[in-house]
Amino acid sequence: MIEVTNLVKKYGNVAAVDGISFSANPGEIVGLLGPNGAGKTTTMRVLTGYMPVTSGTVKVDGFDVMEDSMQVRQRVGYMPEQVPIYPDMTVESYVLYWARLRRTQNAKARTQEVLTQFGLLDRRKKLVRSLSKGLRQRLGLAQALVHNPPVIILDEPTIGIDPKQVVEVRDVVKSLRSQHTILFSSHILSEVEQICDRVVIIDKGHIVAAGSTDILRQKYQHGVNFYVKFAGDTSELGEMLAALPGINSVEAHEGGFIVHGTDNDAIRHTLMNAVAANNLDLMEMRPVDTRLEDIFMQLVN
Repeated sequence: MIEVTNLVKKYGNVAAVDGISFSANPGEIVGLLGPNGAGKTTTMRVLTGYMPVTSGTVKVDGFDVMEDSMQVRQRVGYMPEQVPIYPDMTVESYVLYWARLRRTQNAKARTQEVLTQFGLLDRRKKLVRSLSKGLRQRLGLAQALVHNPPVIILDEPTIGIDPKQVVEVRDVVKSLRSQHTILFSSHILSEVEQICDRVVIIDKGHIVAAGSTDILRQKYQHGVNFYVKFAGDTSELGEMLAALPGINSVEAHEGGFIVHGTDNDAIRHTLMNAVAANNLDLMEMRPVDTRLEDIFMQLVN
């Protein structure tokens, strides 16, 4: 559905994207990750036909973005990081405007459908300027989906909204998987793990890793990790745990600690000895997988 081959995009002599290749299959959600300035937004803009390539080929649903730009635009729904809202329009007229702009069949009926889908129908007569940030994000999704495109490109769709709204937007994105191919960019790596089937990590215009989170863990996990949690005051336990034999490092995490080491049995033995020797009240101890955040930090510098 999305095929990117040796894509290069230069601004003057600077290559924002330098020879990247990846694909996204029908029904997949692919996460596009990278630090600021890595080339994510540039890649998305090329895919939507917003800007031309310098070299390489980019195809959406079999159509080349350079040779068949209008065909690509008809097949892509794009929600940029800053949603293009018109504050003096009503919610309904805004979505209807986009539906007609994209020559959507039965534009009025389709507008009502997406307003219902994104929980905006009861606000259809309100001015866009009166909407909260979370509702504006939903409105951005509605305009991206109103022409029912096979490919959806979402650039930081949960940025700047509260945790409840993040969950709502995340659930909406997951619900779209069965009928759309989705390219999803986010700085919230735990969110990407929950939503995406595969990830593509870009740094300085190059792809540094790609694959499912399970495959990336197998490739980049070094050693073993345990989560431990103790009752009482744990403010000084981090340094004590870090000094134990067989433990490489310790970090505070969700009221407890993640302990990193190289040998599973050795860490268990060391931790249990420390509990007994220091009369600690152990509440929880369990192995944890390497997080996408850990992999990301290994690869991006």
